[in-house]
Amino acid sequence: MRGFYQPLAFFLTEAKFRNPAVIRTELRAVLQSIKCPDMSPTILLRQSVAAMLLAWSLLSGNQMGAKEVVLPLAEVSPGIAYGQRRLPDIPWSIHVVQIDRKRAELRLESRHAGPGAVGLSTLSAQIAAVPTALGKVEAAINGDFYQRDRAYAGDSRGLQILSGELVSGPNGGVALWIDSAGNPQAGPVVSRFQVSWPDGVAQPIGLNEERKVDAVVLYTPSMGGGTRTTGGREWVLEPTEPARPLAALPGAVVRVRVREMRDAGNTPVAAGTWVLSMGPALSRKTPAVPVGSLLSLSFATVPALPAVSTALGGGPLLVQGGRRQKIRIPGGESYEFSSMLERHPRSAVGWNRNAVFLVEVDGRQKELSVGMTLEELGDFLVSLGCEEGVNLDGGGSSTLWLGGSVRNSPCDGKERPISNSLMVIRRASAAGGK
Repeated sequence: MRGFYQPLAFFLTEAKFRNPAVIRTELRAVLQSIKCPDMSPTILLRQSVAAMLLAWSLLSGNQMGAKEVVLPLAEVSPGIAYGQRRLPDIPWSIHVVQIDRKRAELRLESRHAGPGAVGLSTLSAQIAAVPTALGKVEAAINGDFYQRDRAYAGDSRGLQILSGELVSGPNGGVALWIDSAGNPQAGPVVSRFQVSWPDGVAQPIGLNEERKVDAVVLYTPSMGGGTRTTGGREWVLEPTEPARPLAALPGAVVRVRVREMRDAGNTPVAAGTWVLSMGPALSRKTPAVPVGSLLSLSFATVPALPAVSTALGGGPLLVQGGRRQKIRIPGGESYEFSSMLERHPRSAVGWNRNAVFLVEVDGRQKELSVGMTLEELGDFLVSLGCEEGVNLDGGGSSTLWLGGSVRNSPCDGKERPISNSLMVIRRASAAGGK
C-alpha cells in the first residue's frame, strides 16, 4: 500500500491540472512510479482514476491550485497506522486509521452506551467502559444512527450484534458485520424475527425498540430495567431448560415458557428472563396466552448471519467492488436524505484484502473543514484503496479516537453522546505482552 500511497500523495498535492493533457501526463507518471506487487493492474487503475476524480473535484471551479497538507500514515502501534490530510483551500480535514488485517490479535468489535440496547454516552466513555479482560482499545469510531431523545434514546436504528448476541434488530438497511471467518462484510440485512404462538400462528417481532400500538416487541436484559412501554399486554418469559440460559443469537430458534402475564406496561426485564410486549391495538383482539404456555422465538435474518459476533448498522454503501457508488435518494424533502448530497462531518469504514480503514472528515467549521458529500467520501475511500466501504452516522456524532484521545475536531466543540461505536481491540494476551 505504501508504494501506492506516496505517488498518490504527490499526484494530489503537486499536479497543477492546467488542462486535460497535463492531467493525463501526471496520471501516467503516477502509474509508472507505482511498485505494488500485491495489487492487480485493474485495482491500481481504479484507485488512480478515483484519485484523479477526487483531485479534480477538489481543484475545480474556484478551488484551482488548492494545496494539500499530507501527514503520511505512520505506525502508532503494531499493525495500526494513522495520518491526517488537510486541504485548506476547500477546506477539508480528514483523519485516517489503517488496521493491518494480517494482525490476528486485532479485532473489530461493536460496543454500546449503557447496558447494551438503549442509552447514550460519548465515544470516550464507551471506551472507558470496555472490560480489561477483552483487551486494549487501540482505536474507535462512532457507529450507527440512533434515536436521540425520549424513553428509547440511544436505540440504534439498525442491526447491532454485541459479543455474539443481538441487542438491536435489522431494519432492512445496510449493516456492517464480521463473518465467521473474520472478514468484514456489508449490505442490506432484513429481519425475519418472529414469535410462534401456541396455536402455531407466527407473528413478526421487533427487538429492544419502541413498541407501537399495533406491534409486538421482545425485550431482553440489555434494556437495563423495564420495557418502558405504556399499556398493552406483556408476558415474562423464561427458558424451558434452566441449564440453558436465554440468548438472542443470530439465526437461533429459542423455545421459552410463559412465567407471568401482565396487562400493563413497563414490565421489569430481570436477568435470565425476556419480556414479550404486545401493543394495545393487538392485545384487545388476541386471546390470552396463559402462564405455562410454550412459545418459539426465531432470530432469522436475510442474509443469514451464522456465528457473527460483531455487527453494526449504517449506510448507505459507499464503495462496492472498488467502485464508488452513486448516491440515490428517495423522493421527498426529508433532511435524512437531502443531507446526503450536502457537505457535513462524515464517518466511514472501508477495507480491502490487506487493511481496514476508519475515516472521519471534520465539517461545519468553515476555517477548518466544511465536510464532504457522501459521493466525495466514496471517492476518498476508493483513493485509499478500499474495495468496500460503508457510511456511518455523521454530523455532530462524527468522532475518531486513537491512542487515548479524540483526534478530530467535533463540530459541536465537544464529543456528542452517541448510541454505539466500532472499536479496534487488541486481544488481552497480546496487549499484555506489549
